[in-house]
Amino acid sequence: MKKIVSMFLVFMLLPVFAYAGTFAVTVTTDKASYARSQQVVTTAEFRLNGSLYSTSTLAKITIKNPSGSTLVNAASMSKVSTGIYRYTYTLSSSAPTGTWTDTCTLSAGGNSGSGTKTFVVDATAPTTTASPVGGTYSGAQSVALTANEAATIYYTTNGTTPTTSSAVYSAPLNIAATTTLKYFAKDVAGNSESVKTQIYTIQSNTHASLTWTGYAMCSSCHNSQAQAMYQSVHYQWKGSAAEWTTGPASQGKMDATDGSSALNSYCINIQGSWAPCGACHAGTGAKPVATATPDAAQLASIDCLMCHNDQVNAPYSRVRNATTGLFEPAAGLDMNLVVQKAGQKPTRKNCLSCHAKAGGGDAVKRGDIAIASGTTADVLYDTHMATGQGGDIKCQGCHTFTGHRVAGRGSDIRPEDTTAEVTCATATCHPTKQSLTSGHSTSAVNKHTGRVACQTCHIPKYAKNANDTTATEATEMHRDWTVAEWNATLNRYEPTPTKANDQIPRYSFWDGTSWGNNAFDTAVLDSATGAYKVSRPNGAINGPAGTKLYPFKYKTASQALSNGKLVVPKVATYFATGNYDQSVQDGLTYMGTPGAAYTTVTTDEYQVLNHQVPTATGNVLACAACHPNTTATRMKLITNYGYGLKGTISAVCTQCHGSESVPSYTSIHDKHVTSERIDCSMCHNFSRATERGLTIGIKH
Repeated sequence: MKKIVSMFLVFMLLPVFAYAGTFAVTVTTDKASYARSQQVVTTAEFRLNGSLYSTSTLAKITIKNPSGSTLVNAASMSKVSTGIYRYTYTLSSSAPTGTWTDTCTLSAGGNSGSGTKTFVVDATAPTTTASPVGGTYSGAQSVALTANEAATIYYTTNGTTPTTSSAVYSAPLNIAATTTLKYFAKDVAGNSESVKTQIYTIQSNTHASLTWTGYAMCSSCHNSQAQAMYQSVHYQWKGSAAEWTTGPASQGKMDATDGSSALNSYCINIQGSWAPCGACHAGTGAKPVATATPDAAQLASIDCLMCHNDQVNAPYSRVRNATTGLFEPAAGLDMNLVVQKAGQKPTRKNCLSCHAKAGGGDAVKRGDIAIASGTTADVLYDTHMATGQGGDIKCQGCHTFTGHRVAGRGSDIRPEDTTAEVTCATATCHPTKQSLTSGHSTSAVNKHTGRVACQTCHIPKYAKNANDTTATEATEMHRDWTVAEWNATLNRYEPTPTKANDQIPRYSFWDGTSWGNNAFDTAVLDSATGAYKVSRPNGAINGPAGTKLYPFKYKTASQALSNGKLVVPKVATYFATGNYDQSVQDGLTYMGTPGAAYTTVTTDEYQVLNHQVPTATGNVLACAACHPNTTATRMKLITNYGYGLKGTISAVCTQCHGSESVPSYTSIHDKHVTSERIDCSMCHNFSRATERGLTIGIKH
């Protein structure tokens, strides 16, 4: 008995060790993402062996921002109930965007555990696009609203400004009468975009009962519109060349011996190639006749269906009659339906059916537009025209029409229809983006807008492939007329092209005017490129306000030169036979020098790039593309673009003060220009005094 008691006492005197366990921890936040200045509510649950753990000890929370900096360090959480703790944190108005991390820990009764939860701070408002965009339509429209991220879209159709109490978008809207649609989106973080407006004008379909009687039926009803169209560049293929510093006042594509007929490095000239080139002319097959008073027959030669056909519900196509040389509707078309559906304004498909195929095929000539531009949803290909998450902008959204005359021209296009400018800084698009003082993320970027075009930074490459098309959108970079190849699709010989994708633009200053070589002009050799110039943008670093750096497609060709002039070959001969020499000989006869000797030379031209702008985030030129000059990957501004000093460093600096050690370019520029407001001309061979409000001369 004594032994048993002794053993019991021994056990009673041994220390008691608590079991060390690990908590199962669940951490949640009241939302997955937040806007700046919002409250983040974090809740943590601590369980041991499946049960909420009871203790008087408070859990701790540590909050880190996306860069890993600790904003809250082991702060005590409030106890909500057994095993449950909560902490409320208010984000600052400048909280960095990205993924934040909450870490909640508890150590009590020899037990411990921690858990984490991430959340996102999002400061970017969503972007909502409407498809189709507002405009004038001949019938009801089904309008889809799409946000570029998870968001709730609120809208009104009575012209009032929508709020979060307005109708919530859930399905396409049927717009059957003239309507003002206003809408905005609010994302899950709470960011709201500005209210957008689309106005849909729905006209009654006056074509509904029409019966096709021929092309003249359009001008017989729409005489004033036909008169305007007849005088337009789209029909005449010739017009005012006020922005060209070479050639006569009126220039264009049409063949002529008066120096007004443009040359290019694609089909060279329309002489001898009217049949294939005229396939994209908005006429019924005959060459246009320039007259201020066209008669009924001439107006009837306009093919309005080229631009005003409904490509979706009643597609229209035409073929050239081999006997008359005139166009007629393709066989099998229900032309009654075609004209009944022809009341709408042109769509992208209408425009691109010609403009995307200029030069002989899809994407061949322009380099920044293709058939894909009319259908793709790829915002990295073209965020402006892409459907879905893109802007779904029609061509007329930028190239506005007045009386059938269209705004805008390429740097290599001779005539212009109107003096109206195409600009990014419209009231509905980017109203502040061309300001020298606001609109971009930093003041340094804002200052660039005075001399750097939007396209330069926002079109880092061209001739891209859309990610949702099977075709390649490669563009032609060189055309060799000396080597013919058979095109089975078009049933003709063509010069051999060299095509490429994902091209880096060439950059040049452009003041809006151009230089060009026309038929019968003396050819000019460019010593810088070693090629004979076909077209060039005019401009230099010291050009007037408005002169900016632009991106260009640079294109070359192998073609004939005779008597110091580029030969205008007979392209029809080449297409039929593939015989380069015979097409040149026929061209020399046309030029009045039959049998003259010729050589083959390289020609080149520059074509401004305006399309294929990808979404901006992560897709604009970085500063390192141009700065500093020694390591610039795109443009060496000092070496090649005139930004170098006008003399040695010593000579420039001692204009104002003695010789000093040379600090960094940034510090020099900030001191002299930003702080002291000294004009660029003190150190360089150009001035920015007027546009930047700088002082010319030495400041004392």
